[in-house]
Amino acid sequence: MHELFTDIPLSFAAALFLFALLVGSFLNVVIHRLPIMMEREWRDQCAELAASPASELPEGRFDLVAPRSRCPSCGTQITALQNIPVLSYLWLRGKCAHCGVQIPVRYPAIELLTAIATALAGWRFGFGWEAAAAVLMTWALIATSFIDIDHQIIPDSISLPLVWIGLGLSLFHPIDGAETLFIDPRTSIVGALAGYLSLWSVYHVFRLVTGKEGMGYGDFKLLAALGAWLGWQLLPMIILLSAVVGAVIGISMIVIRRHDRNVPIPFGPYLAAAGWVAMLYGSEIMDLYLGYLH
Repeated sequence: MHELFTDIPLSFAAALFLFALLVGSFLNVVIHRLPIMMEREWRDQCAELAASPASELPEGRFDLVAPRSRCPSCGTQITALQNIPVLSYLWLRGKCAHCGVQIPVRYPAIELLTAIATALAGWRFGFGWEAAAAVLMTWALIATSFIDIDHQIIPDSISLPLVWIGLGLSLFHPIDGAETLFIDPRTSIVGALAGYLSLWSVYHVFRLVTGKEGMGYGDFKLLAALGAWLGWQLLPMIILLSAVVGAVIGISMIVIRRHDRNVPIPFGPYLAAAGWVAMLYGSEIMDLYLGYLH
């Protein structure tokens, strides 16, 4: 198997694609349940300050394993055959088998996105520890992005472990200085510091000038994680790319969809997308840019 994946990169990417479909199904659970788990924890910690009754949250054990997945409309438990990534959605024609209510297309879309992004990461780095790290980062960025879209929060339970994992992976930087995903410890540490402090500074300057909060602390931690993984050198590209894409989409939403400009638009998905692109092709993009300047 090792020789097959090493000698035929396409076989490795295909295997990752199929496996990541299952992971994408699990990420749907993470995206839905993790914010609820966080809210339950907050309610438990400050129940006397809760503005709404605890009965609004699910009773009993509720985590990423239990209870079993159910239809959000009728509450009927979803069977294993009805929970096969993408295929079950097509077989059920996008509807609940019990009540017939339409199943949101985002569920199979996230499964496909996870599979495609995972396969691309595997194809880029090839069979080995680099691909394993890139795949882990890919899954974390997908979950973070959709949680931020839904709730405008970036969970510390995802971003902070990414920071520490990135710093830890720098210990495996090759002594001979060969180009690898695992950057050296100095670059990783400076990247984490620069990632956090750059957006932290922008946040406070923006608040002083406008009196408003332009972004959340979760964005600082996410960029710190990207800096710890990729180094400080790629941070300007990540910030610029995410800002440009975010501005274009934000302006389009305001003009086309009449989005209230006072309602904040989550910045985390743009950071995550830019960071993922930088993880795969950051060096090549920088070389192209520097070559163009010369």
